[in-house]
Amino acid sequence: MKEGNVIITGANSGIGKAAAIKFAKEGFKVIMACRNLEKSRVIKQEIMEITKNNSIELLPLDVSSFQSIKDFCKEIQANYNRLDVIIHNAGYFKHGEKDYQLSKDNIELSFATNVFGPFLMTKLLSNLLRNSEDGRVLTACSTNIRHFFDPKRKIDYDSLQGELKDGISYNSYKMYGDSKMALLLMTFELAEYYKNDGIKINAVQIPAIKMSKETIKNFKSFWKVAALIQNAFSSTTEYMADTYYHICTSHDYQDATGKLIDDKGQIMQASHYTKGITQEIKQLSDKRVYPSYAANQENMKRMLELANRLTKPWLPA
Repeated sequence: MKEGNVIITGANSGIGKAAAIKFAKEGFKVIMACRNLEKSRVIKQEIMEITKNNSIELLPLDVSSFQSIKDFCKEIQANYNRLDVIIHNAGYFKHGEKDYQLSKDNIELSFATNVFGPFLMTKLLSNLLRNSEDGRVLTACSTNIRHFFDPKRKIDYDSLQGELKDGISYNSYKMYGDSKMALLLMTFELAEYYKNDGIKINAVQIPAIKMSKETIKNFKSFWKVAALIQNAFSSTTEYMADTYYHICTSHDYQDATGKLIDDKGQIMQASHYTKGITQEIKQLSDKRVYPSYAANQENMKRMLELANRLTKPWLPA
């Protein structure tokens, strides 16, 4: 049994719920950070009954809203003197969405939820992570970033705060993929920033996961069929919850920071393959590497500058 305080965003469903159960079983105080409190209260009770751990707290959090994040962090600061683990599990992606969606802070919704929310939250709670003997942060990346093996693929930073530029039509799949690459860039930058504070910050690459019936029923007909087919070849939420737990608690990762880790717990490397059809084919089939786009210093700098500019009004002076 281990003792510690863990925050899990989106802990009321999917991998987040499975992770909350895993950490609670292992003796952690689990802070469920969720947007839908009505649904989450039922899940909280279920987790306590399953794990026999009553140290479960539910707090409201909309990761896409800077005000919500600030309120959440204020509550945490008032009631905790230490955080051991933060898992940025919550994410936004709506299958087939055709309309450009903005957050309350006028940021494209995928980026607000998947990138800038976790960035601000990590910054605001960093002092509590410093108080842990082994503070760790985990962000939820995706195999979707493999599209960046295409040398023409890039993040369109000019289309994140309003209408798309240059007449480009909105594509929810590309925007989601771009946000997950941006999340990885942000993870690497935060890891570098906090490396001397003893805070380890890593990303985990999540493969296709079995979707619940509740999730699938909200899809349109075509996507329902696709989801059912995908489920036959997908990992379970419990499997990924075990991976979350291992990365966030094991001595194997005690010194690891600024890494992308696959679902099997293996640390991945930026692609070393050169141009040429043979090399490109090898690159696509090599599951141990991620696109070199994520290791580009200019890309990291651009991501960090934007994140700092957008969140600066919400950070202490």
